[in-house]
Amino acid sequence: MDYDVLKGQLEERLAVLLARLHKIKKDVTRSHSGDSAEQAQERENDEVVDAIGNETAQSIRIVQAALERIEDGSYGICENCGEDIAEGRLEAIPEATRCVSCASSTRLSGK
Repeated sequence: MDYDVLKGQLEERLAVLLARLHKIKKDVTRSHSGDSAEQAQERENDEVVDAIGNETAQSIRIVQAALERIEDGSYGICENCGEDIAEGRLEAIPEATRCVSCASSTRLSGK
């Protein structure tokens, strides 16, 4: 399988995520209102924005890891069983690290 299309999709996703994280960081560093009631609401909003930032940073790491696997030749190989990850799964979830069977068994066992 030629991974050029998937690599392009991953690079595009990475660019979107990096832009989102930049915007989140900019929002978090803005100054707060002088009004204490507004400050309380702003602090609650900051917690939500911080959680979104953490989730975005995690997504960036996952996409970067997928791009690294493409570069080192390990992309498309299940990290659990070592078998090939189906082309359809990679097209649906380009950052997938497990084949459908291993992903399903992990989900069922809770690991």
